[in-house]
Amino acid sequence: MVITMNAPLADRIRPKTLDDVVGQKHILGEGKPLRRIIESRTIPNMIFYGSAGVGKTTVARIIAENAGMKLHKLNGTSASIADIKDVIADTGTLDGINGVLLYLDEIQYLNKKQQQSLLEYIENGQITLIASTTENPYFYVYNAIISRSTVFEFKPVTAEELVPAVNRAFRIAAEQLGISVKVEKGAAEYIARGCGGDVRKSINTAELCVLSGENNGSEIRITKEIAEELTQRSNMKYDRDGDQHYDILSALQKSIRGSDENAAIHYAARLIETGDIISLSRRLLVIASEDIGLAYPQAVPIVKACVDSAMQLGLPEARIPLAEAVILLATAPKSNSAYMAINAALDDIKNGEIGDFPRHLQNKHFDGEGAAVKGQHYLYPHDYPNHYVKQQYLPDPLKNKVYYHFGENKNEQAALAYRNKILAEEEKRQPK
Repeated sequence: MVITMNAPLADRIRPKTLDDVVGQKHILGEGKPLRRIIESRTIPNMIFYGSAGVGKTTVARIIAENAGMKLHKLNGTSASIADIKDVIADTGTLDGINGVLLYLDEIQYLNKKQQQSLLEYIENGQITLIASTTENPYFYVYNAIISRSTVFEFKPVTAEELVPAVNRAFRIAAEQLGISVKVEKGAAEYIARGCGGDVRKSINTAELCVLSGENNGSEIRITKEIAEELTQRSNMKYDRDGDQHYDILSALQKSIRGSDENAAIHYAARLIETGDIISLSRRLLVIASEDIGLAYPQAVPIVKACVDSAMQLGLPEARIPLAEAVILLATAPKSNSAYMAINAALDDIKNGEIGDFPRHLQNKHFDGEGAAVKGQHYLYPHDYPNHYVKQQYLPDPLKNKVYYHFGENKNEQAALAYRNKILAEEEKRQPK
């Protein structure tokens, strides 16, 4: 592949060896699994899973060069079965004598038929497949491909790992312009933090800084202010239909469940920064019932009021009632007793444990001639002391089933104490 000077800097200075790759030490460090595979020069079918700009394509190129294989690159957003057949046609030729490696970027965009068209060729070894995806492959890649491949996860690069790469990008970009560069303290660090672990975006942002920096003819000065302007919101790697969306919501709920209001506010702020207050509001309403529940039932109407206020206000003011709801839920007492009770009841229903309604609960008042006991015989609780009378409500097969267990919090223990009190009084009224 020929890379021109008009190509982005990240493409022009793409690493040539594994040691030059930024980050991914968990799989590419000395003695780590992917590095050992690459050094063996016997390349299996693989799937690279990770966010954009973390080195998946770069590593695939290094693998092909190291193994002496012919590299073909297709993108799942535009590739057709005809494109795949063109790659297959290269097998057995002089060009592909050492094997053909197909790097298929964004494989999740191929439909089932397109993915299945690869199976025959990766099974018989005609091609070696390295597929990449920004989405969880176990959800988006067909099982037949998954079962024939090894999955490696590429993680976002840390800011500490990115800083040297950003400084290198500053230097090379300036050298290519034939001028020196002076970088203000904190500028490289800001880009490294702001680009959210995306190496390509960090390097290209550094190039933009060089092109727009203060140029006095002999030196380009890059200030932290320029870095902040050009980095913009690139740290917010977020797709409302992708893994990041569900990861943030999951982290938010688990932080609230764990009573860590600071972490909860952090994840809420991520959603607010992207403008996605709808997902945040819906999840807060779920949390109010699932995780706080009967320990503080007032949380539901309070959170609903906060959500309604946020929707009426819109951003940026919506952040205030939403923050109130997040902190309220995180600092509130917790109970999942109602959540567990409904799940247990649903499990019984799904397993066919239902049974007929007790006769005294049915909405009919006359029995057929074959009825063993005639009459409804329903006892109206409001006619009895404490508005309670003992009678069977569950169907016969489930009559002793307990779904709900009182939580160990003030509210539910108060309800339990009241229940025990009226049961004790009812017991005293029963004839001995």
